[in-house]
Amino acid sequence: MTTDSKLRSSALRTIDIESQSILELKTRIDSEFEGACELIMTSSGRVAVLGIGKSGHIGRKIAATLASTGTPAVFVHPAEAGHGDLGMITEQDVVVAISNSGTTEEIINLLPVLKRKGIALIGLTGATESPLAHECRHVLDVGVKEEACPLGLAPTSSTTAALVMGDALAMALLEARGFTEDDFAISHPGGKLGRKLLVKVEDIMHRGDSIPRVTSDMSLADALVEMSRKGFGMTTIVDGEACIGVFTDGDLRRCLDAGKNLHTTRVSDVMSAKFKHIFASALAAEAANIMQKSQVYVLIVTDSDHRLSGILKMHDLLQANVV
Repeated sequence: MTTDSKLRSSALRTIDIESQSILELKTRIDSEFEGACELIMTSSGRVAVLGIGKSGHIGRKIAATLASTGTPAVFVHPAEAGHGDLGMITEQDVVVAISNSGTTEEIINLLPVLKRKGIALIGLTGATESPLAHECRHVLDVGVKEEACPLGLAPTSSTTAALVMGDALAMALLEARGFTEDDFAISHPGGKLGRKLLVKVEDIMHRGDSIPRVTSDMSLADALVEMSRKGFGMTTIVDGEACIGVFTDGDLRRCLDAGKNLHTTRVSDVMSAKFKHIFASALAAEAANIMQKSQVYVLIVTDSDHRLSGILKMHDLLQANVV
């Protein structure tokens, strides 16, 4: 039976070998890498990533990372490309072909057609003198000294190196293009990250008659009626269009404990003049951050002149998938 120490030793050996393979890539970020970046940036088409087997899985991830960070990209399976999918690749595109050996038959078979169409080729390979490398305009060396597999058979270090080089390419392009958080959000509208970067307070806040509000000369009884009618557990106190305070369930309990008369006490005498607020143009994620730090569950929305614009509940943020 394998002992725990042997299991740990094997895992640590794998990590050490793959870590070293990654570190060795640093010396290969050279003119070939820069040329590959410039080729992609000046292309009017997409990046078509080719790879088969484990390299195909890595290729799919690289294509997805490129596409989500400002470089339009698609993964094309080399075998399917030989049976019609090659039509997905146009003369305006750049092909990134991944093959550790540089001799992958399904990719090599496509090279004459790609060359005839005048399509620029970038190779990610561990064999810089291979048939694939000789046909590439730029070659990114992802060769490794050894696989982490003790049998030397399963692609491990080599696929990791290809993946990291692909990420390096994508991030270099991202920065060169000036890709921003807003750009990223547009590519990720369905995920929580995208929602955090896209949804603004004004998109989900309550407006108009749905906002609980009383004037400063109204009584606690009037405030209680408004709070019950609107269902926010609080009400704003307004002077004209300006919000000058808030009155909450907690404030009401303290007034009752102090023996305040609901009908003769004005709400302005017991309101909280200091309250958390936010602008309608702010990100909803910022509102969530304020609520969490301040431990409040309702946020007042105002403009720069303190005029009441809306009201926002934590539940609204949850429904919008912001938190």
